[in-house]
Amino acid sequence: MTASPNKELPKWLPFVVGFLLVIQFVGLATWQFTKGWNKSAERDMYLDSADGRPYTSGMEVAPYQSLKATGRFDNDRQMLLDNFVIEGTVGYYVITPFVPDTGGPTILVNRGWIPRHRSTPEQPNIEVDASSPTTISGRAGSLPKPGLKMGEPFTPGQDWPKIGVYPNAAEVAAELGEPLDPVVFLLDPQDPNGYFRQWEPEEMSAGRHFAYALQWFAMAAVLSALLIYHRRRSAARHD
Repeated sequence: MTASPNKELPKWLPFVVGFLLVIQFVGLATWQFTKGWNKSAERDMYLDSADGRPYTSGMEVAPYQSLKATGRFDNDRQMLLDNFVIEGTVGYYVITPFVPDTGGPTILVNRGWIPRHRSTPEQPNIEVDASSPTTISGRAGSLPKPGLKMGEPFTPGQDWPKIGVYPNAAEVAAELGEPLDPVVFLLDPQDPNGYFRQWEPEEMSAGRHFAYALQWFAMAAVLSALLIYHRRRSAARHD
């Protein structure tokens, strides 16, 4: 029995693979450029020292835009978001519903971070004055998002304040039994009703994203030049 001869790969295959890689490199470059542009816009918005804009439900806001609203805290239905580490210590973000006096949907307010003391089984005291209307200032934000989410966000049957692990807005709304405004207020560090607050945008600078974008563009350009060179060389050999 004779062995079958090895089949050669089609000559056009390397060019197709190379072309697909060029498209992928350009896509990655565009993605990094977009992230850098967004990061730059977020940083500019964060550094904007203008007074908070009065917030009404449905208005268009940018990430970290300075906002303010008047209403009452809902002291009886607060949440503690668990498993957040700051300076090596595990703790909670305190999330408090805020009912605006404009009659719109309830706004979630992130009042900041508190440490979790394993030696103390009782939940921390996070009561806030809800007896009278108050005006709060903060930044437009959202609930923290996990890199990888596992399990249910809330243990069934918990009393308030409930402890949650990376719930999304829909899951929080289900626990509260009412719709929520899409904007989460990141409470201003100067507000006395909060805890440790450090709302700066992510550490990676926009310049680093732009540098990564240039690297991907450069790789796409080099590969494109190589493909063109080899294509012309192959064509010349067949002439």
